[in-house]
Amino acid sequence: MNSTTTLKSVKQAAGAASAAARQKPVVTLKEHIVEIISDSGEGAQRCGQSLGSIAAKMGNGIWTVEIIPAEIRPPARSVAGASGNRIRIGSGYITNGGDETDLVIAFNEQVLLGRVRDRELKPGCTILLESMWRDSSDPKISGAYEEAYDKLVAAGYKVREVPMERECLALVKDARRGKNMFVLGMLCSIYSLDLALGREQIALTFAKKDKSVVD
Repeated sequence: MNSTTTLKSVKQAAGAASAAARQKPVVTLKEHIVEIISDSGEGAQRCGQSLGSIAAKMGNGIWTVEIIPAEIRPPARSVAGASGNRIRIGSGYITNGGDETDLVIAFNEQVLLGRVRDRELKPGCTILLESMWRDSSDPKISGAYEEAYDKLVAAGYKVREVPMERECLALVKDARRGKNMFVLGMLCSIYSLDLALGREQIALTFAKKDKSVVD
């Protein structure tokens, strides 16, 4: 098979995948509650604030609630260390943050367990979980991740592992300096939010930074 044929085959496969993606039915939601949670300093709160701003500019009703760690300076990967934002997005006027979360994105499984313990997640809630911890060189960390993952699945949550760290490192040297904006992009895609508004929001959020940071 020559290179021309190979390229043609790749293009055909990509076209077929794109067509299949377009055929996937779109679900119209009256409202949804989403949480982004991480250790302190990883930018989950900023991600949530940006998501709320983008959705509001598109005419949606919005209510945001900050998720504050139970401890002043909790250690990394601790059940009491969840920091982030809950965003309730609706097609109409929103007056409160709601009761239970429909979709949660977690940067590690331990902060997620804190939200489960506090009964903040809807039964059957969809969880997008950072998968890097499964392959940790520290057996205690990888073991804790696998144990938590199995418990969440057994409890009926729809857990989807996402290689956020790996994907971010393909674009930036330090994933901690980009993971929250990677998550923002995922959420814009999931909720069909305007990516142009997303780029504008990023430029606004990091207006005091060098242009290279925004880029």
